[in-house]
Amino acid sequence: MNIALTIVHIFGIVTMGFGCLMATCFATSKLADDGATEAFYQGTLITFLSGVFMVLCTLNIAKSLSRQAGFLLVATTWSITPIFCALPLLLHFPQMSFADGYFEAVSALTTSGGTVLSGLDSLPVSVNLWRHELSWVAGMGVIIFAVAILPILGIGGMQLYKAGMPGSVKESELPPRIAQTAKALWIVYAGMTAVCIVALKWAGMGWFDALCHAFSAMSLGGFSTHDSSIGFFNSVPIEVVLTVFQLLAGINFATHFIALSKRDWRGYITDSEARSFLLLVLCSCVLVALMLLDAGIYADFLTALRYASFNVVSMATDSGFVNQDFSHWPIFVPIWMLLLSCLSASSGSTGGGIRMIRTIILIKQARMEMFKFIHPYAVKSIKVGDSTIHSEVVASVTGFIFLYFISIVFLVLALLVSGLDFMTAFSAIIACFNNAGPGLNLVGPGHTYAVLTDYQTNVCSFAMLLGRVQIYSILILFMPDFWRK
Repeated sequence: MNIALTIVHIFGIVTMGFGCLMATCFATSKLADDGATEAFYQGTLITFLSGVFMVLCTLNIAKSLSRQAGFLLVATTWSITPIFCALPLLLHFPQMSFADGYFEAVSALTTSGGTVLSGLDSLPVSVNLWRHELSWVAGMGVIIFAVAILPILGIGGMQLYKAGMPGSVKESELPPRIAQTAKALWIVYAGMTAVCIVALKWAGMGWFDALCHAFSAMSLGGFSTHDSSIGFFNSVPIEVVLTVFQLLAGINFATHFIALSKRDWRGYITDSEARSFLLLVLCSCVLVALMLLDAGIYADFLTALRYASFNVVSMATDSGFVNQDFSHWPIFVPIWMLLLSCLSASSGSTGGGIRMIRTIILIKQARMEMFKFIHPYAVKSIKVGDSTIHSEVVASVTGFIFLYFISIVFLVLALLVSGLDFMTAFSAIIACFNNAGPGLNLVGPGHTYAVLTDYQTNVCSFAMLLGRVQIYSILILFMPDFWRK
């Protein structure tokens, strides 16, 4: 009982925070007189007062978190918060189903970028702002949550991997150094966002578009204020700015923090995860450009490189911006881009998927197994950079990879049983599970997820949530042993 009350208390505080965030859109709607004022007024009241009620009802309970409570808090926060965040959408669009409203809110909070909305160019300013605000706050919130739960990142991501599972942490036990680092990461994130806004304005966007797209770029959320996404602007400078900032957002923010605080940029070179991420993505850009040129999609290499680079970087970082409908490119290309969305983004970034550090460890483990076949008595350890990876870490990575792929298989089957075609079902789950946004066929860059039924939309919403919390935080709740003292 005390566990439940603790969760209600903390969740109440979170809900109050989102109520305050919603109030900024209410004020925006009021000033802009965009027609959504009443929806945000009601949504703000319901959300904030619900949070106040939960906090007041649980004021006199102990606030420490047990291991079980930590996991329950993760599941509760990620699954119920979207209900409150969907309120303005459901109130402003009375024809919208609950499944669609929940999907849109989940997409924002998981920084996925998939949408059920069309006519984005004519949406109320406050509605567009709300979608992008949610992505921006949630993007860095994932990193802060991870860093504040377990000790600071060690080998460039393994600790963040474990931080997806809250463990036995109490609020009172958080060392000041960790809290200070979390604050510093917020400052880096906000500072880079501000620079991105100015750069997009300089590149030709209006201030509102620059604000929204900077929020999306840094959170790797992929939302846009236009139906044709970045293709609306048809601007090379804008695409270059967004490409650079998406790459930055795909790198561990701890690496950014160290580089900025020490003013030593060699950290980007010595960080094996960042180096592997950049090398894989940039080589993929050139490869895709050559394939598009060879297929006759574009007349010259520079044009092919322009469109290849923007879309490959966007999908590899799990952002989801597009400037071309890549579903019409040779089939290898969009499939390769979906594969990149699975494994490219660094741990400690705002991206999703397996994360590059796990990919590196798994590759090294595979090489180690082959080495043992040749030298069965040799003693050799796996190293990432200067850090030795212990066997239990390798085992946990292997377990995670298995759960990752088996989850995708079952989710794809869940869509196929509803009658959806394979390519749409497969690409939708890959895109949602990796928080990447657009898929192929019915959910491709030229379409929205509105074509799906409520059942199919709910499956995609669950996929986004499961991918964002890194699987373990949800699945472990169904293990009986976890609840035994």
